[in-house]
Amino acid sequence: MSEMRNLHFFVSDVHLGLKRFDPREREEKFLSFLETLPGNTSSLYLLGDIFDFWFEYRFVVPRGFTRILAALSNLGKKGVDVIFFKGNHDMWTFGYLEEETGLKIMKELSVLAIGGKKFCLAHGDTLTSAEPLHNLSQKLFRSKFLQKMLSAIHPSVTFSFAHRWSENNRVSRGEPIPFRGKEDPLYGFSCDFEKRERMDYFIFGHMHTPGSVITPQGARMYILGDWLRGCEYLCFDEISGEISWKKG
Repeated sequence: MSEMRNLHFFVSDVHLGLKRFDPREREEKFLSFLETLPGNTSSLYLLGDIFDFWFEYRFVVPRGFTRILAALSNLGKKGVDVIFFKGNHDMWTFGYLEEETGLKIMKELSVLAIGGKKFCLAHGDTLTSAEPLHNLSQKLFRSKFLQKMLSAIHPSVTFSFAHRWSENNRVSRGEPIPFRGKEDPLYGFSCDFEKRERMDYFIFGHMHTPGSVITPQGARMYILGDWLRGCEYLCFDEISGEISWKKG
């Protein structure tokens, strides 16, 4: 009789490839997490920015992360559903990850039924930002035209620019965005969203500082931690109906 699979894990903001915060140690820690998931794991949700920069050229993919990609592929072979949400650092996947590792790519905002509960899942960067420059950059980055232009540039130029841009990011410099509870923009988004559709859980990444708060209709909203510092992630047990924090 096969073992019942009842555990679901939610992870974001590993930023593999970022040179700060001991990148080798971070990769080893995430690899260990992937290789030691319990045998009763049903699904793994990667909620964006797993890679600090990921861009697939037609005949070129980013160097490194071979063991991570192999571990993700092995999870799929074991029957674990590995579901990937594109973040603002790793949105440029055009089929390689899906074909080589079996990842399932989801839309930025997805509502899923998991173990009899309704989850609203997203990386989160496109849901609340009021910064015109950020909104413009994200619109451009998602443009098919710009993506074709980037694909025409030599990878060494694109990757060099991307890593310099990332390392000058406020969060990458060690200035995390504090969780503001009911003052957090993602809380406001969740409150508005549940007026249209009742949820049990909202789970987002992007902000890097873990936290949780209850919405007016009783859903619990979570922001996942990053793997630059605390490595906080979530586990949902569909048998007990409990969701709990874990640490990598």
